[in-house]
Amino acid sequence: MSIGPPQNQTAARADRASLPLALLDGLSNCLERVGNAMGDLAGWGYLACAFFITFDVVCRRFLGFSSQGTVEISGYLLAFGITWGLAYALSARGHIRVDVVVMRFPLRLRAYAHALALFFLAVFGALLALRAWSVVQESWELGAMETSALTIPLVIPQAPWAVGLTVFAILAAVLMLRTLLLLLRGRYQEVDRLLAARSLEEETEEALEAAGVAAAPSTSGEQQRGTPA
Repeated sequence: MSIGPPQNQTAARADRASLPLALLDGLSNCLERVGNAMGDLAGWGYLACAFFITFDVVCRRFLGFSSQGTVEISGYLLAFGITWGLAYALSARGHIRVDVVVMRFPLRLRAYAHALALFFLAVFGALLALRAWSVVQESWELGAMETSALTIPLVIPQAPWAVGLTVFAILAAVLMLRTLLLLLRGRYQEVDRLLAARSLEEETEEALEAAGVAAAPSTSGEQQRGTPA
């Protein structure tokens, strides 16, 4: 029985080995797009909250009436915005990190430190999501209602809040699996690019892009992260 040239066998094994990583890459990219859309909606929610509060203050001062639900609605919008922005912040590496020591590690050790931090974040996100849905289920079973003048079922604001935490937890888990596969293949540089905090050059480029100004060519941010070992 012919088994083909060794080069073909090696290529076939490489394709099979890269298939799980390719699937995780596709799933991660899909979740990142969902997170970006959720982040946009969260931003619009904050704008709506600001306009609503401003409108209510003006009406109280000059027109003598109030919506009677400013505190509740603004609280719901803030909770909605926080959880729906988590996935976007994760994919954009926007979460606050204290990495003064980590960024001085050799590349291999730094990659494992990134993976460990992501693992704890994924576990924490999963716990938050599970607890959130437990709260939603409890409110549904009890028929809990808002005690203010709004008198709306609590599951209405709680469900979107739980959805945001769930998408965040799933994205963190997918990134964790993707990171593990990269570590097993010794691709530490890719792990560092995927999980490291954004460099000064990246922050500057983002700010210039938001301002509509073309960024000048700069050296790679990898130099700022230390010399690979």
